[in-house]
Amino acid sequence: MSKQERWSALLELLAAEGRLEIEGAATALEVSHATIRRDLDELAEQQMLVRTRGGALAHGVSYELPLRYKSSRNTPEKQRIAAAAADLVADGEVLGLNGGTTTTEVARALALRTSGNQRTALGSAPAPVLTVVTNALNIAVELAVRPQIKIVTTGGVARPQTFELVGPLTMGVLNEVVLDVAILGVDGVDPRMGITAHHEDEAGISRLLTERAHRVIVVTDSSKLGHRAFARICGLDRIDVLVTDARVPDDVSARLVEAGVKVITA
Repeated sequence: MSKQERWSALLELLAAEGRLEIEGAATALEVSHATIRRDLDELAEQQMLVRTRGGALAHGVSYELPLRYKSSRNTPEKQRIAAAAADLVADGEVLGLNGGTTTTEVARALALRTSGNQRTALGSAPAPVLTVVTNALNIAVELAVRPQIKIVTTGGVARPQTFELVGPLTMGVLNEVVLDVAILGVDGVDPRMGITAHHEDEAGISRLLTERAHRVIVVTDSSKLGHRAFARICGLDRIDVLVTDARVPDDVSARLVEAGVKVITA
């Protein structure tokens, strides 16, 4: 198990229980107590948890998410999709993220990947290695304490069901930025209708993210492929890459590739 996989597993356990004991974590992950201690110390430095004597506590509001985030967060499937998408983002790029469970995992994968850049000579503050523009409050909260990531949050009206900011204020900010890449979570991917969302206001923000980005990556599990939701975001001609799980049907994958979309399975 790699360090990133251990860290993700530890944060999943912490999210479920609210606290961790070194002995229990070591047993669950089948690693030594010393390894767990080092992992918890490093995660505490990242402000991803609060270190305690003999274990750790969840770090404040980062874990106080709506039920749909708690019920599906950190599933291995979403983690694999997120890790594959994060690998497509280069240091120094400006990234746009909309809200959702999978894009939240992308943000966590990027935070873990860039953690090695936190320290510089003489202990000075590190220069950010990535800029993230998002309308998702929970993503902004998790990344705001990562000095290696510059976080830019849009204004707007918060939707309590998803923690996403929407409306004219959100669009006003996005109209003023230029993105290297946008990574979008969606509710449907249809070969004819393109990518879609359940709510028209969220679809409008996602559409604007695609317009401001040089590259567009869609992240979603295979259950949403071949389906459509209420509000259209954009056609497949605007999508460069789709990252999904290995259960994508061959016929759907073929139609996406035919439409010019690169399909990556994780």
